[in-house]
Amino acid sequence: MKELDKRFNHTEAESRIYALWEKSGYFNPDKLPKRYGAKAGAFSILMPPPNANDPLHIGHALFVTLEDIMTRYARMQGKKALWLPGMDHAGFETQVVYEKKLQKQGRSRLDMKREEFYKEVWDYTQENRDTVRDQLRKLGASCDWSRETFTLDEKIIKTVYKTFKNMYEDGLIYRADRLVNYCIKHQTAFSELEIEHEEKEDKLYYLKYGPLTVATVRPETIFGDTAIAVSPKDKRYKKYIGKEVEVDLIIEKRMMPVIADDAIDPEFGTGALKVTPAHDQNDYEIWQRNKDKIQGPISVIDPNGRLNETSGKYKGMKILEAREMVVKDLKEKGLIEKEEDYKHSVSVCYKCKNTIEPMLMNQWFIDVKPLAKPAIDAVKEGKIKIIPDNQKKVYMHWMKNIKDWNISRQNWWGIEIPAWKCIECSANPKSEILNPKQIQNSNDKNSKHIGWIITEGEKPKKCPECGGNKLERDPDVFDTWFSSGQWPFATLGWPNGKDFKTFYPTNIMETGYDILFFWVARMIMLGIWRTGKIPFKLVYLHGLVRAKDRQKMSKSKGNAIDPLGVVEEYGADALRMALVVGNSSGTDPVISEDKIRGYRNFSTKLWNVTRFLLMNLQDYKPDTESEYNDEDKKMLSQFKKSVKETTKFMDRHEYWNAAEEIYQYTWHIFADNIIENSKDILSGTDATARLSRQKMLVEIWADTLTMLHPFMPFVTEELYGYLPIKNRDLLIVRKWPQ
Repeated sequence: MKELDKRFNHTEAESRIYALWEKSGYFNPDKLPKRYGAKAGAFSILMPPPNANDPLHIGHALFVTLEDIMTRYARMQGKKALWLPGMDHAGFETQVVYEKKLQKQGRSRLDMKREEFYKEVWDYTQENRDTVRDQLRKLGASCDWSRETFTLDEKIIKTVYKTFKNMYEDGLIYRADRLVNYCIKHQTAFSELEIEHEEKEDKLYYLKYGPLTVATVRPETIFGDTAIAVSPKDKRYKKYIGKEVEVDLIIEKRMMPVIADDAIDPEFGTGALKVTPAHDQNDYEIWQRNKDKIQGPISVIDPNGRLNETSGKYKGMKILEAREMVVKDLKEKGLIEKEEDYKHSVSVCYKCKNTIEPMLMNQWFIDVKPLAKPAIDAVKEGKIKIIPDNQKKVYMHWMKNIKDWNISRQNWWGIEIPAWKCIECSANPKSEILNPKQIQNSNDKNSKHIGWIITEGEKPKKCPECGGNKLERDPDVFDTWFSSGQWPFATLGWPNGKDFKTFYPTNIMETGYDILFFWVARMIMLGIWRTGKIPFKLVYLHGLVRAKDRQKMSKSKGNAIDPLGVVEEYGADALRMALVVGNSSGTDPVISEDKIRGYRNFSTKLWNVTRFLLMNLQDYKPDTESEYNDEDKKMLSQFKKSVKETTKFMDRHEYWNAAEEIYQYTWHIFADNIIENSKDILSGTDATARLSRQKMLVEIWADTLTMLHPFMPFVTEELYGYLPIKNRDLLIVRKWPQ
């Protein structure tokens, strides 16, 4: 029997053990022992692809731990288990990261050709992918590296292109001039989900609009005003509704209609609102409801955040500069009644926190409501279960109030949209570019002349409408969530791939609750639409890792824990246990170095228990026939209850409870009681009692290490290799105890 060192050298052992697992091939479901999958069936989980632009952080360590627990448990149940790893090109996110690097070098993306920038970012992400792979290995991820996928792999791009074209042909994707959320700093549009809201203090200005007074925080947009709106219930303005009033806009006097709209709050300001459809989402919707009464949107601000030619002498001024100057000029003309401090919620870019500018742009959109209904039904009918249960209500509320999704971005890094504009056809005066289904249902006979050609990636030779060959590719790229929303079926080789037939739908989608809408909901919608099946059966949502003061971890706050740093000092097993114990699904786990250190001590306890056992098993032969005595049977029976309880928790996906159950049994029952009770027997002269006790100790300890293995894979695999067990294979494929 091999002698066990005095202490577990995790720094040496973890890399050696991981190499042993990889050499065994057991991460690959196709290389598991033949008995796997025969009765238990297949199990699959897809890794939420970490961004290939930075090393892993503590949040990544949490999802890696949870998904590895799920996978190892399924594997030990005899299932043909696949955990498919991947990484995300992360479009806008990666471009921001790389542009910061360029800035430090005194360089700018705008001084480069687009192809040069793309190549540099590609090289950067590929280098970082190597770093992330190494980190995933250090955390113990038992994923199948032979199936690793990148969101810019050819098979993924092909799938994304096919989906885009098919959705366009089915009338679900259209291109139109619509108001979008635009970040002036990053110069790209965002979906509703990618903006945040902050309380800000501004001035509320009361402007004289002819005989009426309107209240606004944005006087610099008056040049884009097309109407004055009031509540139909507001008696103060009944005599004006349906009429026009003359308004002095400094650079011109304009006749504006006064309209009634139910969205107007009579209690806000004066109860009269200036309508600027090109620069306010609510105003845009008012215009949509009153197109027969109001002029179309007039853009005042350009994509660089400066006033355009419609603003006359203010052209070229930045927004805040123009606001100051417009207010000054309005005051000089006696057009401001008063101003007051005003606190309100403002939309900001989630990345730079600058105020979002609503911008009228020609963009690609998905009509999501037809996709949302089957996605709602799948959860409502229990085909997809969401853990924790309270997130189901959140999901339903969002899905029932979903809006069309802007999927085009103005990044340079990402999957280019496979759409070509015909220069000859683009002379079409129609402002909205229709898709085939809309054309078919349109009364406008000229609407077929759309000017855009959609392919599955290849450049068309000529325009099918006019035969022209002057074609320009849309410079925009897809919103990253559009491509990653196809992750389940794209990675598994839809429609005819072997993996797709074996592992789709996947068993579990595990991710953070903060991307329930960004990603999970979109995977459900696109997955059902594309394949006719749900993409996964269970959604397990974890929380956001917080420091011991319950503050969100961040580098800027100085409270972030480097997961690989603590792995180096305390071992991966200690970090994994610290991330799981006491942290139920959906709640924000609290992590500290003290907690991690505590579970390093637990790892040491496992080591010392095994050392004691081995010192008392020198004469033990696993093939010796023997019976348990009554006392040992009682201890075994007690252990079986713990096994049953742990298994129940694992099957319920209550991993925190399962880990706590094993921890308590190991330390307080096995180590404190059974081991202490065994010392006299093991050193005594009763050979029969000694053999019974040795056999019982080996059985319980082997099964205890087995149950601990999904949580603490390295130290358990190492210790299991020392136990006197017949026909021993690696612990990673040992059968879960019954």
